[in-house]
Amino acid sequence: MKKSRFTESQIVVILQEADSGIAINVIWRKHGIGSATYYK
Repeated sequence: MKKSRFTESQIVVILQEADSGIAINVIWRKHGIGSATYYK
């Protein structure tokens, strides 16, 4: 299995930011991820 680029704690922070109402595009740019990675 391929190793994830992000740790579990980083993933949790990204998802919490999305729940708080920050625009998804801003989160993607801030953390350097693509839309496919986010929705995966």
